[in-house]
Amino acid sequence: MKNIVILISGRGSNMEAVVRALDAEQWPARIAAVISNKPEAKGLEFAQARGIPTAVVANKDFASRAEFDAALQETIDCFSPDLVVLAGFMRILTAPFVEHYAGRMLNIHPSLLPLFPGLGTHQQAIDAGVAEHGATVHFVTAELDHGPAVAQARVPVLPGDTEDTLAARVLIEEHKLYPTAVRLFVEDRLVIEDGNVRILDRAAEPTSI
Repeated sequence: MKNIVILISGRGSNMEAVVRALDAEQWPARIAAVISNKPEAKGLEFAQARGIPTAVVANKDFASRAEFDAALQETIDCFSPDLVVLAGFMRILTAPFVEHYAGRMLNIHPSLLPLFPGLGTHQQAIDAGVAEHGATVHFVTAELDHGPAVAQARVPVLPGDTEDTLAARVLIEEHKLYPTAVRLFVEDRLVIEDGNVRILDRAAEPTSI
């Protein structure tokens, strides 16, 4: 049984998608905690209603990123996480924090990485005139939005798309993609080799009768 800690900053719709999928599909895992850097984050209410432990580590209470990350790490580690899931967690994390969770921290980014790292990805896609846009689940490394990719979901960029319409279409796919990727981790099917992710095919393994 793996412990998953989810970090949010707002409504946590991807957190909700992961929680619902875990419950519906009965993964061998549990959500050990949902932690936010914003005490007003709406996602905390969803977690509390589900009986999931919650915590707030408010970044405004710390003088530096390093101090905040140290406090956040201490709080996360109280829940003995096997996996840390960033679900709309709007903080740039320091290298020591990322290294502490190397190989066991996932993020979802709203673009087809390596295209459009950072913020404003939907408008960037429209401005660039690309035919496809989407989302990427990746392992977190010290370089922002550059960790090994686990999976991607693609949507067409349609004539007349605005940032909002494109974002809404991508978000629908995010809610399918992220639970799928997290489940692969829970089932020990993700292997990082030479900076790339290989997905093990459990169906191909021999089974005992």
